[in-house]
Amino acid sequence: MVDTMALLHPFSRTARTFRTAPRPAAGLPTDDEVLLDVPDDRLGPALVAAARGEHGPASALLAATRARGDWENRDRYARRLAAFAHARPEWLQAWSIATPHDPDVLLIRAQLAVDDAWRSPARAELLREVSPLITAAARGDDRDPVPWRLALDHARGTGAGPKYFGELWEAALRRAPHHYGCHVAALRYLAASWQGSYRECFDFADLAAQDAPPGSLIQALPSRAAFACLTDGVGAGVPRARLDAAADRAIALSARFPAADPWPAEIRNKLMYVLVRLDRWQEALTELHQIGPYATSFPWGRLSDDPLVLFLKVRGEILARTGLVPPPRHPRSERAGRAGSGDH
Repeated sequence: MVDTMALLHPFSRTARTFRTAPRPAAGLPTDDEVLLDVPDDRLGPALVAAARGEHGPASALLAATRARGDWENRDRYARRLAAFAHARPEWLQAWSIATPHDPDVLLIRAQLAVDDAWRSPARAELLREVSPLITAAARGDDRDPVPWRLALDHARGTGAGPKYFGELWEAALRRAPHHYGCHVAALRYLAASWQGSYRECFDFADLAAQDAPPGSLIQALPSRAAFACLTDGVGAGVPRARLDAAADRAIALSARFPAADPWPAEIRNKLMYVLVRLDRWQEALTELHQIGPYATSFPWGRLSDDPLVLFLKVRGEILARTGLVPPPRHPRSERAGRAGSGDH
C-alpha cells in the first residue's frame, strides 16, 4: 500500500509526476473529472472577461458583494482575482486607470501587493512598502472587513507586536465579528507568535467557534488549528481528544452544505487531510463524497508542488483503506516540492 502517511509528513514535500488512470469508485467522480480550484458561477465569468482584458464583470462582482455585505465571498473573490492579476495584470491596470478610487480596485491592488511581497525573500521590507495600499483599501468602504484581514496578514509578516495587532483585530471585529478570513489571519498570527505552542491557538479557535452561528465557516477554525499542528510536526504534543473534537466540529459544518458544492470545498479538503492524519478513514471517505469533483490548492499545495496529483493520491489511499478499491500501484519517480506561498 502507498505510504500516504509518510507523504503527508509536514517535511515531506514531494509529489508524483503522473496522473492516475481514471476510474470510477464508490459513486465518486473519476480522476479525470476532478478539478482544481473551480470558480463558482459568479467568479467564473469575471475571470473569463479578465482574460480578455475586460474589468467590468470583476468590478460588478465585487460591487455586488459590498452591496450585500457578502464579506466571505468578497474575500474569496479578491484572493482569486488578485492571483489572476499576478499573471495577467492588464485588466487590473486598465481598471485602476479608469476608476483609481474604486473601493474594489483598491482591494485587489492591495491583495496583489501583499501576495507579491510574501513571495519575495525581502518579505518584511516589501510588506512595509505596501502599507499605503492597505490603508487606501480600508478607507474605500469603511464597512468592509477584508482590508483588515489584509492588515492582519501584513502585521504578521512585518513582525508587529501584540498591542498593534490587537488594535487591528478589534477594528476587524467591529466590521464583521464572524468573518472567517480575519479569524484565520489571527490564528496564524498566534501560531507564529507562540512559536509552536498550540494551546493558545486552540483556545482562540474553540472560543471563536462557540460564539459563532452553527453555519458559520468559523466552525471550521478549530480544524484549521489542528491542520497547523499536524503540518508543523507538533500534533503529538496536542491531546488527541482536542484534535478529534476539532474534526468533529468541521464534520458537522460540512454536513450543513450540499454535497459536491464548490463553496465549502476548501473547508472539506482541509478536513479530509486532518481526518487522514487522525486515521479516521471512514469519515475521510464521507468527506470525499462531500467534496465530489472539487479539489482545492489548500491544503495540498502546502505539501506538494502538484496539489491535484496529491489529492488524487490521498483519495486513492482512502478508497484502499476502506476496502473499496485495491491499493494503487504508482511509479517510483518523484520530484521535489515547493513551499506553498499562495496561502502565506
